[in-house]
Amino acid sequence: MSALTVDPASANSRDWDDLVRIWEETDAPEGCKVEIIEGIITVSPPPSNSHNLIAEKVHRRLYSVIPEDWGIYQTLGASVPSRDGLFIPDLAVMPEAALHRPGHFVPAADAELVVEVTSKSNAVHDRIKKAAGYAQAGVPLYLLIDGFAPGGPTVTLYGEPKGDVYRVLSAVPFGEKVHLPAPFDLTLDTSAFPFG
Repeated sequence: MSALTVDPASANSRDWDDLVRIWEETDAPEGCKVEIIEGIITVSPPPSNSHNLIAEKVHRRLYSVIPEDWGIYQTLGASVPSRDGLFIPDLAVMPEAALHRPGHFVPAADAELVVEVTSKSNAVHDRIKKAAGYAQAGVPLYLLIDGFAPGGPTVTLYGEPKGDVYRVLSAVPFGEKVHLPAPFDLTLDTSAFPFG
């Protein structure tokens, strides 16, 4: 199943509040991810088992290095209104205090690290549109775990955002190690990541 686009013709003409209202009112099946990507509301099916295994392995390792008052969130909306975006990253690491506000999402800028694990149907969003959105929001680190990369499964760590562009800090094929710098100072061994 691929991502479903909802109301693409008129989405670009709506202002941010209208997009968020429609996003909040979207009635998607249990487990589906509803996001706003460049002004278009999308609905993606639940992720595959291998996708969930990868996210869990990264999640477990991150908890060993983050401060007590930080959390790792799997279903948290991260907004980037300047790009008409409201993403649901696979993992978002941020201080718990960021969630002490009403609503269903927080500014993406509150995240210290965002992790996206690609699915075949929406890998392009993670590689291009979300990367640009997270960079523009100023998220310091973006970890893209791309099992569907054209050159083979790859883990890419982005950092040093400027405008809507990141610098590639590291890119390794599945099976090698990738190091997340401070404030994490964590080396992830990707050899346990399943392919596909």
